[in-house]
Amino acid sequence: MKKILILAVAAAMFACSRQQEGYKINVNLEGAEGQVLLEKRGDSQWIPVDTVDIVDGKAELTGEVSYPQDHYISLIGQRPKAIIFVENSVINVTGHADSLDRVKVTGSATHDEYAQVSNQIGEITDQYMALYQEAREAAAAGDTAKASELMKQVDELYTSTNTLQSDFVRNNPGSYATPYFISRIQYGMEAEELGSMVESLEPALDSIPSVIALKDRVTRLKALAVGQTAPDFIMNDPGGNPIRFSDVYSQNEYTLLDFWAAWCGPCRAENPNIVAVYNDFKDKGFSVFGVSLDREREAWLKAIEDDKLTWTHVSDLSYWNNAAAQMYMVNSIPSSIIVDREGKIVAKNKREEELRKTVAELVQ
Repeated sequence: MKKILILAVAAAMFACSRQQEGYKINVNLEGAEGQVLLEKRGDSQWIPVDTVDIVDGKAELTGEVSYPQDHYISLIGQRPKAIIFVENSVINVTGHADSLDRVKVTGSATHDEYAQVSNQIGEITDQYMALYQEAREAAAAGDTAKASELMKQVDELYTSTNTLQSDFVRNNPGSYATPYFISRIQYGMEAEELGSMVESLEPALDSIPSVIALKDRVTRLKALAVGQTAPDFIMNDPGGNPIRFSDVYSQNEYTLLDFWAAWCGPCRAENPNIVAVYNDFKDKGFSVFGVSLDREREAWLKAIEDDKLTWTHVSDLSYWNNAAAQMYMVNSIPSSIIVDREGKIVAKNKREEELRKTVAELVQ
């Protein structure tokens, strides 16, 4: 009897300490109908993981992951998605079908780490969006000083969200949420900064696809660093004529390769500055080569005319899949480089007064 009791206690202890085999996601969304979809991001498309019928607002998703990773749930036929860091545990997702962005997720330690930062970002976002609205109203009322001051506060708050994520990355090199945050803040980083951030991660994360992709990005960014030769490409101008980039920059002392789009507000705001710099220095060997990430030819051409962009323009009208933008690792616009007559990159992402100062020093 004593042996049986010992075995029973041991079995109970084993059962209590045994790790969860796979994950079980209990979805409870008030007002939800149809099916719930679990998916993850691929290189260029969403990859379905599981689809389950919803009964009385509830559904159960099961499976197994080799490491904690970000997945997304949505309702079939609806666009909003909710991020969930899935790990092999029992995870509960509760909320309302009409507000997937505010669902509550419990049971995932990695998601808890993510949510701690994400919730703070959400609060800051609410603040700067309110200030942005005030700035627009002030500008509309003609109070440019107030609008400018408010926009300065908006910029400071937005920058603070990047700081939050950078701090998390620095303080949590082994968290499976860390690659997600690096991926969010990587845009605009040069190879040295991004490489340092990726190299600080613990070895356990090396095999994660997103980390592998980040390392690949670092390698490709190094090939686009100041001092390297800019990759050459051919793309059609508005008349359908193929234009080679090297044929343009070889005719000028310095050429600004400008990635922009008619739909891009910051690009259109910067265009008058580029026009002014171009007009002031074109007789000294400075020119511009515009690559548009537009999809609609008419919008592209109208923006060229409206903004008085009198230099050479090309586009394949492929939006973010623009071949040149892909080649140059462009993930946000406006984005630019300056090359010399031999195609050597001499500067990157110079805007506003910094662009004028850089060009003036180059052509003096």
